[in-house]
Amino acid sequence: MKLWGGRFKKSESKLMEDFNSSLSFDRALYREDITGSMAHVKMLAKCNILSSEERDSILNGLQSILSDIETGKLKIEGDYEDIHSFVESNLLDRIGQVAKKLHTSRSRNDQVALDFRLYAKNKAKEVIENIEELQNTMKKLGAENNFIMPGYTHLQRAQVVTFKHHIMAYYNMLERDKRRIRNAREILDESPLGCCALAGTTYDIDRNFTAEELGFKKPVSNFLDGVSDRDYALELLSDFSIMMMHFSRLSEELILWSSKEFGFVTIDDEFSTGSSIMPQKKNPDAAELIRGKTGRVYGDLMSLLTTMKGIPLAYNKDMQEDKEQFFDSVKTVLSCTKIMNGMLSTLKVNQDKTLKAVKTGFLNATEAADYLVNKGMAFRDAHKVIGEIVLYCEEKEKSIEELSIPELQKFSNLFEEDVYDFIDYNNSINRGIKKELKQ
Repeated sequence: MKLWGGRFKKSESKLMEDFNSSLSFDRALYREDITGSMAHVKMLAKCNILSSEERDSILNGLQSILSDIETGKLKIEGDYEDIHSFVESNLLDRIGQVAKKLHTSRSRNDQVALDFRLYAKNKAKEVIENIEELQNTMKKLGAENNFIMPGYTHLQRAQVVTFKHHIMAYYNMLERDKRRIRNAREILDESPLGCCALAGTTYDIDRNFTAEELGFKKPVSNFLDGVSDRDYALELLSDFSIMMMHFSRLSEELILWSSKEFGFVTIDDEFSTGSSIMPQKKNPDAAELIRGKTGRVYGDLMSLLTTMKGIPLAYNKDMQEDKEQFFDSVKTVLSCTKIMNGMLSTLKVNQDKTLKAVKTGFLNATEAADYLVNKGMAFRDAHKVIGEIVLYCEEKEKSIEELSIPELQKFSNLFEEDVYDFIDYNNSINRGIKKELKQ
């Protein structure tokens, strides 16, 4: 069944039919399409455009289609142009000619715009829920592994931190990701139903009714914009890209930390794989796949940006290319979030390895310099003194805290017994935490 064709003398070629069809991917919108149609039918009856009998017949037919799809009784397949023609054709088979009144005062343009907005709104909520589950896992992992470890700049050991502090940095990144997605969801929360093709309809319809029925804050303010806007998809794709970048950074650290060179963490067997030729190997494939899939989401964003950049108002068929990228990104982001959650919930942190890395990394050098500053030395001079002490320690294969007072006083007579408390790693962390909590 075609939803058009009256002005055509020749039928569409099979080649063009296949090229034009979107059922293979927009079938994902079946629930949103039927939900939108049901709200539209209720509005038509409210405005006396349909009778109550016609309303009930169409609603019952639509509900039966939805139920049959979800139970697997009705498969979304066949020679249909899109999900809209699939639903309408099946409705016609079930309830007869009254089904043809479903499309009164509605275009496929506002229909698909509605379906896509509803889908984006629902999926954004699902992503947020999954982020919160991951954040809970991060909090638990941090609380159970509040061990000291090196903090890095330039991938060089810099200052002592805790594993909890490190993992909570990603918690904070995800908190911003949540806020961005919530903001995008808030902005898209307007109903395009009633815009029709681009300039509304001559029927006296009630757009506020359908907006409220479908859970939107309000109808869109401009019809042309309502059917051609895909900003919400772009904004969510951008948010997903930033979120995946955060996942990729964490994945990179897990990959490094799980290597023999670091040994800070052990990734559980459930989220690792082996080598087909090297029996000793345990590969961090879950983290590597997340890192790799980040580029996929970036590509989805760039694809839709490129599709939209040259399109005049209002709807153009190019915009059929909006969904596959969005569907792909949503699927990727959700699967990566679940995998990251599973990987972190089973992660083992190796305290002995993190502590050893701290002790051999001169990670209290900054505190030693601060000690001299507190004794009255200029920071630049203190920086030089501690640099010389580090060289001395490397030659003697000692750490700063292992040096005796006479050894330290070779570099400055300001060193006294209280230096050991000041450069103690746990004391350094406690001072830093107190400052952080005061912010």
